[in-house]
Amino acid sequence: MKQIIALRINGAVCEDAVSDSLLLIDYLREVRHLTGAKMGCDGGECGACTVLVDGHPRPACITLAASCNGREIETIEGQVSNGRLSALQRAFHENLGTQCGYCTPGMIMAAEGLLRRSPTPSDREIRTALGGNLCRCTGYVKIIKSIRAAAGAQL
Repeated sequence: MKQIIALRINGAVCEDAVSDSLLLIDYLREVRHLTGAKMGCDGGECGACTVLVDGHPRPACITLAASCNGREIETIEGQVSNGRLSALQRAFHENLGTQCGYCTPGMIMAAEGLLRRSPTPSDREIRTALGGNLCRCTGYVKIIKSIRAAAGAQL
């Protein structure tokens, strides 16, 4: 069965007919051609697909697109403004918070959700916010350093 959904993605109003079973990750990647969020585990366990739904981090691989009707979705692509990286994206780049880069969009989106709620988070708050995001390349030290640097840049 299909239904029409209307939502705002990275500030743009979108309206599409979607299957009731279409996952948000597939809608974003295949219908909207926003490929920043990655399919990692296909079960909400790795965080590579994290996007913000109404400002809160959510794994797109276990979220139905239809459940987002009327909501605001933000992806990594929406973090760039006028061709410039966000403070968080810049901090990941400058502090080497990225290795292979596969998990980075999800990490940044989870961190973005945190920084909106808590502009100067503690290391414990950062670790808790990233609890659903896995990185197989790093020991998270540079990721945490990157988030702290972005928080400092926002002051």
